[in-house]
Amino acid sequence: MSGLPANPFNEHAWIIGDPAIGEGTWIGAFTVIDGSGGLTIGAGCDISCGVHIYTHSTTRRCVSGRAHADVDRAPVTIGDRVFVGANAVIMMGVTIGDEAVVGAGAVVTRDVPPRTVVTGVPARPAATVEIDGADVRFPAVVPGAAPGDAA
Repeated sequence: MSGLPANPFNEHAWIIGDPAIGEGTWIGAFTVIDGSGGLTIGAGCDISCGVHIYTHSTTRRCVSGRAHADVDRAPVTIGDRVFVGANAVIMMGVTIGDEAVVGAGAVVTRDVPPRTVVTGVPARPAATVEIDGADVRFPAVVPGAAPGDAA
């Protein structure tokens, strides 16, 4: 027994709070799923191993020597059919649109539009997602262009 709270997704995942997780979503081992500030994960998502999703922050409380007594919280919403790569971090208050891709190791601090690939630290648009039945393409985004503007 791992000592983690039981959950129906992966015995090696730490899931706290009461997140709403859609049908057919897969959650890998060694993930931290923080639903304490409100978390919705859509249907058909893959949350890869080592992903951390945070809906709270103790930063203000810590650096103020506890003068800021509250733990800051903001909900996270992840749309349907979103892929989150290994070891990515999603920070509180973020919304990720349907059919988006978060690259491995990315740190998501801003909203991600639907059908957008984000990579890096902090995460930035790198490509779009084009779906035509079983044919899926990821055309690169021109640096400085808005998501949806393919190269």
